[in-house]
Amino acid sequence: MTETAEIRSSTPLRTFGSVLWRDTFVTGRELLPFLAQVIVQPFFTLFIFGKVLVNLGYVGGDFAAILLPGIVALNGFLGALQNTTMPLIMDFSWTREIEDRLLAPIPIAWVAVEKMLFGALRGVVAALVMIPIGFLILDGVHWPASAWIPVLLIVILGSLVGAAIGMTIGTSVQPRQINILFAVILMPLMFTGSTQFPWMGLANLRWFQVICALNPLTYVSEGMRAELVPWVPHIPIWISLLVMVVACGVFGFFGIRGFLRRALD
Repeated sequence: MTETAEIRSSTPLRTFGSVLWRDTFVTGRELLPFLAQVIVQPFFTLFIFGKVLVNLGYVGGDFAAILLPGIVALNGFLGALQNTTMPLIMDFSWTREIEDRLLAPIPIAWVAVEKMLFGALRGVVAALVMIPIGFLILDGVHWPASAWIPVLLIVILGSLVGAAIGMTIGTSVQPRQINILFAVILMPLMFTGSTQFPWMGLANLRWFQVICALNPLTYVSEGMRAELVPWVPHIPIWISLLVMVVACGVFGFFGIRGFLRRALD
């Protein structure tokens, strides 16, 4: 009886792992389209702002070292957000694939968690793939070996935050509002996340500094810079980590609640 109970209790966990592995396997089969999706825009951002403008003398030579951590943070955050939001919008509208997931022998809330973990996994890959590309494009950018593990942890946490926000957006936005999604939500998130400038440098533009402080992406960018370019004034790392953890919990809670509401309708 005890063994049977243990098997039954472990079945949802095994099912959860199988669903996550299936989504990961599908990503492997669609690797080239996925890489094109997550590389093209940040590649040109790095090239124009970190290479062309530096060579033209419009920005300082140390700007590339400030820019790369922000772009890596942006790619992980937005990669996780988009790869959580867009599949949810399609699943709940056109493909109805979500109905198959809801029939799996796991709690409905676990389906939402799996969606967020899968989106975060894609975000981590999107962030990591930009690191060697940045080293190849930008001149004189070096990251200390001691920072690699903290950077990886920040990338993972930032991707989880992006996935949690993506879950909240994906369960709130209707399919007909997809075009508005990019204009009203994603673009402001991109340009108020302190990815192209240090947050502390906005002291003379206080109103914009306050707006950027409301964006969780700011703390991912600042956390990266705290580890990689510590001589640049930045938000203390413990504040960045705390905000990321809180944002992940808050948006994860509302995202799962929204998922349950949509799933049970």
